[in-house]
Amino acid sequence: MILELGPSYRFDITHRALVMGILNRTPDSFYDGGQYFGFDEFLAKAERLVDEGADFLDVGGVKAGPGPEVGTEEELERVVPGIEALRDRFDVPISVDTWNPSVLRAALVAGAVVGNDISGFAHPDYLPTCAEFGASVVATHIRLGPRIPDPEPVYDDLRREVRGFLADRAAAALDAGVPAQRVMVDDGLDLGKTEPQSLELLRTSDELAALGYAAFLSASNKRFLGELLGLEVTERREASHAAHVLGIRLGCRVLRAHDVRGARRTADIVAELLERHDTPTVVRG
Repeated sequence: MILELGPSYRFDITHRALVMGILNRTPDSFYDGGQYFGFDEFLAKAERLVDEGADFLDVGGVKAGPGPEVGTEEELERVVPGIEALRDRFDVPISVDTWNPSVLRAALVAGAVVGNDISGFAHPDYLPTCAEFGASVVATHIRLGPRIPDPEPVYDDLRREVRGFLADRAAAALDAGVPAQRVMVDDGLDLGKTEPQSLELLRTSDELAALGYAAFLSASNKRFLGELLGLEVTERREASHAAHVLGIRLGCRVLRAHDVRGARRTADIVAELLERHDTPTVVRG
């Protein structure tokens, strides 16, 4: 399978999973708590992620969960200068983590080539904007919407509803003019899911991959891993690697990761194992 990140970057993801490095320009990130909100710290973090093997970088200016309101102008100030600086410094694709089509457009003008939208393309302008710029997209499932508390989500059929939603959103991307090889689909672990629901979706990631698009896994340091193993957010590195191994084995080919070095090593090892598994053994008599 080939995955394109914008018009200029093509990756063979038959066996090798890509690693997306997370760059939060937020003062209230659930993981780093704003440690890289300052511009110099943000750039130093980006350089480290690239050195550690990130295939592309994801820049976000608003956290997914509840918190103080962030207006469009403030989000633009957080995101656009960062993307411009990354484009000038590194030859890697850049993703913008936003559900705001105005921020999306400005980010694509600044050099981003992926729209990562946890709202599932809720705004009607989002997909046409991506198609206009030749950008790739991440279709994510969320039950209610970004920043809306959803502590007790209920589904009649979790797997059918989540994957049906994603199939619909991927089809909408195609209808808008985004080619299939530029579409990624994400179950949205912990986004409107309880811990057992997120675990069920991870364990059935093969159904996500069966939709026919690049399967995107965002399990890094997530709440469901902490609940499963009794770990604080800073203690979930090995659990994240284990989730990545399982996800890749079941067909996930994009890992959104905080620990890029560990995710890169994990992805490379599993790719080698998968390639050897798929290579016929020649027996000579």
